[in-house]
Amino acid sequence: MKPAKILHLHSTFNLGGKEARAVRLMNHFGDAAEHVILSAEPNSLSARDAIDRNIKAAFPKDAPSLAGKPSLKRYRAFVTYFREFDLILSYNWGSMDGVMARTLFSRVEGLPPLIHHEDGFNQDEHTKLNWKRNWFRTFALGAAQALVVPSEQLAGIARDIWKQPEQKIHRIPNGIDVKRFEKKAQRGALPGFVKRDGEVVVGTVAGLRAIKNLPRLVRACAAAGDNVRLVIVGEGPDRDAIVAEAERAGLGDRLLMPGFLADPARYIGLFDIFALSSDSEQFPISLIEAMAAALPVVATDVGDIKSMVSQANRGFIKPLDDESKFLESLTTLVQHQQLREDLGMQNRAKAQAEYNESKMLGRYGLLYGHALGRSDLGAPGSRIS
Repeated sequence: MKPAKILHLHSTFNLGGKEARAVRLMNHFGDAAEHVILSAEPNSLSARDAIDRNIKAAFPKDAPSLAGKPSLKRYRAFVTYFREFDLILSYNWGSMDGVMARTLFSRVEGLPPLIHHEDGFNQDEHTKLNWKRNWFRTFALGAAQALVVPSEQLAGIARDIWKQPEQKIHRIPNGIDVKRFEKKAQRGALPGFVKRDGEVVVGTVAGLRAIKNLPRLVRACAAAGDNVRLVIVGEGPDRDAIVAEAERAGLGDRLLMPGFLADPARYIGLFDIFALSSDSEQFPISLIEAMAAALPVVATDVGDIKSMVSQANRGFIKPLDDESKFLESLTTLVQHQQLREDLGMQNRAKAQAEYNESKMLGRYGLLYGHALGRSDLGAPGSRIS
């Protein structure tokens, strides 16, 4: 059977949660599919390095742009381009012009099915959804074959605000290869990192963007004790602001920011505590990775985070608007090693039981395969990993 030709429309293709999942699926489908990836930010492509070298994936520069003002001329260009593919996969708000084009011209013959994925919101929508975007999504998703979300919160938004029918909404929780995170972290996996005696390492994996509110985490680590060291793995536009906050708070010499690192399983176990200080999340993959590595978690109570962690860890997930409670939780874990270890083992047990990627890969394979009218996506004979 010929490989399925799949077009991916991304808001950005820098490696984050949704990009890591998309790449994992590409690698899993192996030679059963070929991929073309477009990004609304054409220079944000760091996730391409995680695609297996045996996977056929292209990043064309002459394709229609996902960025720009909505117009029929742009939409017609999309429709012409879409005919080259068997399936369109779109991701988040930055791909919505492509989704709208597919809906407006849905009666044109030869257009492939489209499945849209929503994983959360940026800073401009974390406190209140934009009504214009809500209207746009409601209409644009009209001809989508399916809408995939990872969290209960997003499923509710899709149903109640974007008015999507229940049968179109598929909630597929994120999953990972949990066994890879059970192995001991590798020394040298974090450039410039050597743990000092008595030091407690707080770590996070996040894009350096305003929505992650990393200055909140910087302030908490500075106040939690002189033996606290903070490691922030990721890249993004807010790097200078985070460094400036660390200098202001007296944490400058205890902050390590190694940039983007491709394989969290190699280094996340070097942390003693995993922390998320975000203003908005849904079902973060980095949290599952930390749990699988047996780490305790301190986080803001956003998205599905509180229900994701173990029952014992839920008391350390604090209200978004209460920075003092966030600091209190972090300080408690810094001061109590046995508590850290106990919570970490309970988090690992939950990750093993509920967040193994095999179920996630199977559900995506069935969904995409149904849209394509074929059953070989993810079949054992086609996988390369």
